[in-house]
Amino acid sequence: MRFDVLTLFPEMFQGFLNTSIIKKAYEKGLVETSVINFRDFSTDKHRTVDDTPYGGGGGMVLKPEPIFEAVDYLVQDLPVRPPVLLMSPQGEPFTQQKAEELARYSHLIILCGHYEGYDERIREHVATEEISIGDYVLTGGELPAMVVIDSVSRLIPGVLGNENSATLDSFSSGLLEYPQYTRPAEYRGYRVPDVLLSGHHLRIEQWRRRQALRRTWERRPDLLQTAPLTEEDRAYLRELERDFDRDE
Repeated sequence: MRFDVLTLFPEMFQGFLNTSIIKKAYEKGLVETSVINFRDFSTDKHRTVDDTPYGGGGGMVLKPEPIFEAVDYLVQDLPVRPPVLLMSPQGEPFTQQKAEELARYSHLIILCGHYEGYDERIREHVATEEISIGDYVLTGGELPAMVVIDSVSRLIPGVLGNENSATLDSFSSGLLEYPQYTRPAEYRGYRVPDVLLSGHHLRIEQWRRRQALRRTWERRPDLLQTAPLTEEDRAYLRELERDFDRDE
């Protein structure tokens, strides 16, 4: 997977790209990244990338020329134009499902905005889609871009040491992840659930599934509307609801 990031602040990515999973993925040759300052593609002597909006209003708007030119440079020798993702609060909410969709590509271009917004022609004629990581305001698109790169990279075969890790994470199954424990079996009087020490794999899997269902039901019940549930899952959820009603 190759990620090309267009930003006004390339230095923000130095620590992110040189630590942890992303660094290891790069060393294995599984992920390649380039971070490009699109100011370098400005067409005037002052290297201007923004201007006041037509029609008035506060703030500055990113000009089309530098971003058009930067993307043209990145795709000029490619047989197929890769997806161009615009990091924007107006975009599609970023989900695990979206990460899995993007992980099917071998190349992504990510645009990081700043100031008041983008010239609309960038949205219409450069970006193939817009992505938002949440309903809140950030200074720019750099942090959202890192979120996308991290989430997508984890899904590339070979990036994680344990190939099961990505499929067991929260949201990968449509549910929140079940509780995890490690040694020691008892600490300050707090014990690991006996079932996890039993060595009985079928019971452990059943416990984990029910714990994931319970945690999702308690914390993110909205996820249950789309999660793939078995009849046994649904029966357990009905049991949880009956117990809750009795307690009320």
